[in-house]
Parts: sequence; C-alpha cells; structure tokens
Amino acid sequence: MVNGRTPCRQSSCTLCGKQIGGSYLREIATRLPYCDPDCYADHCEGAVLAIENHASASYASLAISRD
Repeated sequence: MVNGRTPCRQSSCTLCGKQIGGSYLREIATRLPYCDPDCYADHCEGAVLAIENHASASYASLAISRD
C-alpha cells in the first residue's frame, strides 16, 4: 500500500477507473494502481478465477486427447 503519496502522473484505478488519491495499492508484479483494498481484492479474485478456469480447460483438453 502506498500512503501519503500520489503517483507522479495522473492515474486512475485499473479496475474501476476512479482517480488515484493520496493512498492507493499497487500490484507488485504489474505495477498497476488500485484505488482501495476492495478494488485490489476484486482484481485478485478475478485473477484466481481466470487461473482456475484455465487449469480446468487444460485438464479437460488433456482428458479428451487421451481418449
């Protein structure tokens, strides 16, 4: 979490588009900004679902190819 500092250039939340204020979260790997913990948590939940869906699709593809 970044406190008491706004980004050098005007930024908006990656998820909701709200303008970034005096405190915000930045995703470590991508450095994308999020306006608050809720938006960051929603991003993380979406990322986990995407990984799970990808894993399920890969598993289904392997099962079909073995038949």
